[in-house]
Amino acid sequence: MSREMNLKSGERISIFIDGANLYATSKALGFDIDYRKLLKHFSTDGYLVRASYYTALADEQEYSSIRPLVDWLDYNGFRMVTKPIKEFFDAAGRRKVKGNMDIELTVDAMEIADHIDHVILFSGDGDFRCLVEAVQRKGKRVSVVSTICTDPPMIADDLRRRADQFIDLSDLEKHFGRQTSDQRSQGNKPPESLWDVPEISEETSSYEDNEEF
Repeated sequence: MSREMNLKSGERISIFIDGANLYATSKALGFDIDYRKLLKHFSTDGYLVRASYYTALADEQEYSSIRPLVDWLDYNGFRMVTKPIKEFFDAAGRRKVKGNMDIELTVDAMEIADHIDHVILFSGDGDFRCLVEAVQRKGKRVSVVSTICTDPPMIADDLRRRADQFIDLSDLEKHFGRQTSDQRSQGNKPPESLWDVPEISEETSSYEDNEEF
């Protein structure tokens, strides 16, 4: 496992962020993501062609706590890919919601693969193993960011093995991690402006706890 991202000078990079998965991973590690610093970090050595963030949203008529984050990212260098959450009831009559973005992310990665050198995937979802293999067959490098520092690990073992490079998110905290809102409150720090650093996370979005991935 590499502790730092190995970026070649001038290589063309595209970032793909599985929003719900990255949120769950950073939450498990005890810090939030500073998305402005994330963009800056990956633009330092390589040439960042595109950074895409994927998430499902509640119906526009319903309040969604993630929408301020989505709007901030949309105005600050990220390509946002969203779709409505689907609601259904299981055999026991329990309300379930589903917002899987795997297909959208996979299609976009395959379409841009011929125009870049390096895919950086923020996800631990083992369903992306086939995507990683397909991009590699095109002669491109694929790095995966997740963590094995939790119990259980947040990344599927076959995805980790397939990647050209696995970077543990905990090793990137010093580059673009920041305290959670709870940690700042405990330290009596004033809240940061949403427009300086995204404050809203996916923590309270209505689908986070029971979305099927």
